[in-house]
Amino acid sequence: MDLPKPLRLLRLPEVLSRISVSKSTLWEWVKSGKFPKPVRIGPRYTAWLESDVEAFILGLLPQPLTA
Repeated sequence: MDLPKPLRLLRLPEVLSRISVSKSTLWEWVKSGKFPKPVRIGPRYTAWLESDVEAFILGLLPQPLTA
């Protein structure tokens, strides 16, 4: 039986290391809707749900051909 994965928040440096783009590219993607918006966790802090970042990365993988 698989237990649900606990929710985890990722700060900007960790998100950037996972998707390997520049900070300006990431914010452009957020602005255009290509990348998920962060959640505000304080007056000056934002973070992303790890599951949103993982879903984005999985969406970049080529889809298998279906017959």
